[in-house]
Amino acid sequence: MISGASRTPLLSARSLAKSYGGRPACQQVSMSIDEGEVLAIVGESGSGKSTLLNLLSGRLAPDTGEVRYRMRDGVERDLARLSEAERRLLARTDWGFVHQDAALGLRMNVSAGGNIGERLMAVGDRHYGQIRDTAANWLTRVEIGIDRIDDKPTAYSGGMRQRLQIARNLVTSPRLVFMDEPTGGLDVSVQARLLDLIRGLVADLGLAVVLVTHDLAVARLLSHRIIVMKEGHVIETGLTDRVLDDPQAPYTQLLVSSVLAA
Repeated sequence: MISGASRTPLLSARSLAKSYGGRPACQQVSMSIDEGEVLAIVGESGSGKSTLLNLLSGRLAPDTGEVRYRMRDGVERDLARLSEAERRLLARTDWGFVHQDAALGLRMNVSAGGNIGERLMAVGDRHYGQIRDTAANWLTRVEIGIDRIDDKPTAYSGGMRQRLQIARNLVTSPRLVFMDEPTGGLDVSVQARLLDLIRGLVADLGLAVVLVTHDLAVARLLSHRIIVMKEGHVIETGLTDRVLDDPQAPYTQLLVSSVLAA
């Protein structure tokens, strides 16, 4: 638990299970995350990590089990019992979701400023000048020049699109952000710059993050704790440095050794 966090987890899951056509993708997974904590979910392709992320973020309904979230008033709510309006409000305010493909998290034919401003308008902001000023401030925070505020994401590089997507998600001061392979598909130098940016923003804003990655180096750099998945099961979990430096499960040992051998 991160120092100063509430005794009640920010987000918790109990006995989550999900199958596709009889094939289990997530099997009896339980976990929790506290405010200000970064939890990495790692594993090979097909291990169930993306399914778990989508279950935790309410994008998928579990076959069995439940996900609970502590609202700002301190009351824990079962995601399955939220109304559609409550779900939308949660997604626009307390939560963010950063996709691997930034095009999925942006409106590609809307300007950069408009992409950020839309999320502000969704929570009630109406003053155009203030919205534009806030958008410009966030572009600066994610290292995009203010002179690009009226450009559409179609004119941005892959790394810039990802940084814009992050700004769009963080502008409403969420408490929890889900990230699905946020550096995947980017050049190594671009990845390094983006990782430094993410790490700084997470620390500055005190964000809780659920991070899916196949890259153990990314998990080590960003996360406090780690969940290792294989065939829908949690194989090992613990503090990131402990799991990666002294893996106990044979599968985790294989993952770590494959990275060292690369």
